[in-house]
Amino acid sequence: MRYFIYLSYDGARYHGWQIQPNGTSVQEVLGKALSTLLREPIEVTGAGRTDAGVNASIMVAHFDTTQEADEQLVYRLNKFLPHDIAISHIRRVKDDAHARFSATSRTYHYYIITEKSPFEPYAYRYPIPLDFDKMNEAAQTLFDYTDFTSFSKLHTDVKTNNCRITHARWEQVSPIKWQFTITADRFLRNMVRAIVGTLIDVGRGVLTIQQFREIIEKKDRCSAGTSVPGNALFLADVTYPEELFDLPSQL
Repeated sequence: MRYFIYLSYDGARYHGWQIQPNGTSVQEVLGKALSTLLREPIEVTGAGRTDAGVNASIMVAHFDTTQEADEQLVYRLNKFLPHDIAISHIRRVKDDAHARFSATSRTYHYYIITEKSPFEPYAYRYPIPLDFDKMNEAAQTLFDYTDFTSFSKLHTDVKTNNCRITHARWEQVSPIKWQFTITADRFLRNMVRAIVGTLIDVGRGVLTIQQFREIIEKKDRCSAGTSVPGNALFLADVTYPEELFDLPSQL
């Protein structure tokens, strides 16, 4: 039986989601926990790869098991897992449902604060004044393009750098805090952090909106801005077609 497992995590102690040869990953810790509690080898496949230090308000992964995964398993997992990984629920899905390839959209949030804050570990403190109206104007140009090579980490193993962005906007959520929300059908490695870094260049007057467009059109990572830190980035949502959940929820 195949299940989707919904979780959240603080990425500070992990080398990203995906299993790494040189550091602990969220995928590794979750897989070991499921294998231990279900007493059978379990592999988990995530909806995407978050980089080292990046957080998830919602991550979805799938796993197969011969046993029924119920509310009791959620309770046992939360007792077993470290404090920085939390399971919210598990849902039975069709056998061919895939956490990564069946997803129709993903949403990320990035947080900037303009003053010192006790919650600074989860935001990027940037004390230089930024023109967020201009940053929003530049963000709207993302809808005009599909090839985002300029915002992709170099030498990745993907076949295409094409993505369809459907939402990109900055909003002020407190007197000192701004949230950038971006939604697309898929994201390239390091893409959101590179976009935010380049939008910051627009906001501080280093780039014009036309130059922002030209950076996208160059399809050259070296032409874009510096990637911002990962601690302020959160995977916030992953959506799927409803037909994947044709079996009754287990919770």
